[in-house]
Amino acid sequence: MFDAVVFAGGGNRCYWQQGFWEAAAPRLELRPSRVVGASAGAFQAAVALLGIGAEVRKIVVEGTLAEKPPNFDLKALMRGEHAFPVAGAYRGLMEAVFTPGRRDSLEAMTDFQIAVAHPPEKLPTSVSIALGLAAYQIEKKLKAPVHPASGRALGFEPAFISLKDLATPADFIATLMASAGVPPIMPLTRINGRYAVDGGLVDNVPVAPVLDVEAAGGKTLVLLTRLYRSVPDVPGRTYVQPSEKIGIGQFDLTNLQGYLDAHALGLKDGAAFAESLGR
Repeated sequence: MFDAVVFAGGGNRCYWQQGFWEAAAPRLELRPSRVVGASAGAFQAAVALLGIGAEVRKIVVEGTLAEKPPNFDLKALMRGEHAFPVAGAYRGLMEAVFTPGRRDSLEAMTDFQIAVAHPPEKLPTSVSIALGLAAYQIEKKLKAPVHPASGRALGFEPAFISLKDLATPADFIATLMASAGVPPIMPLTRINGRYAVDGGLVDNVPVAPVLDVEAAGGKTLVLLTRLYRSVPDVPGRTYVQPSEKIGIGQFDLTNLQGYLDAHALGLKDGAAFAESLGR
């Protein structure tokens, strides 16, 4: 039914995508030939395709969140350690679930691509990232576009890393970390010798790799993670957004109910979407 699927970024809001896929994919028999994800959307895309959502939720709910970590750890900072526990928790979660066999299974399923952004080299990296984040937030507040333009205007370059070029789970995880890289909350990572940050700094809804699919007459499903006043009207492309605002912060480790509610809303919306298509 859909030849390609795009998973937008959104941190914890992406648990909505997990629920949506679990409800909609079996009904719609989704087997896309290409899947693209940005930031946490790339992680959730892999989880969805592998069918390991229940395992991930168990680790998050019974492990990470059960330990009740703070969102900002001042004591860790004073010890000279990273002050945002979400970074270590995210990496640990991926190391637990993305085994070599699962990495190989994912590659066999589809052309899986991860969106990252390379900061402009004309400014110090820290300065360009700060400007990029500020411009993104301002554009989001003022215009709320599905596809922002401020990152490109500042010189951020998009890159799409194919899973087939990531030989090991460690390579895969490093690229997923880069795709979610929002310093200082998430670490700054190098990919192929260049700094790479959250793909959302170019486009949080990374549709560029599916344009050729659409041009050839294929159909694309785009899974958003926030509510938009309007979405682009593109032939062959279907945007789906949550039916209500998802009530959890992108990097929040303290809101257990928010995780559960995001997933539950995804289940509800996925079932409704499939029903709307007669499935």
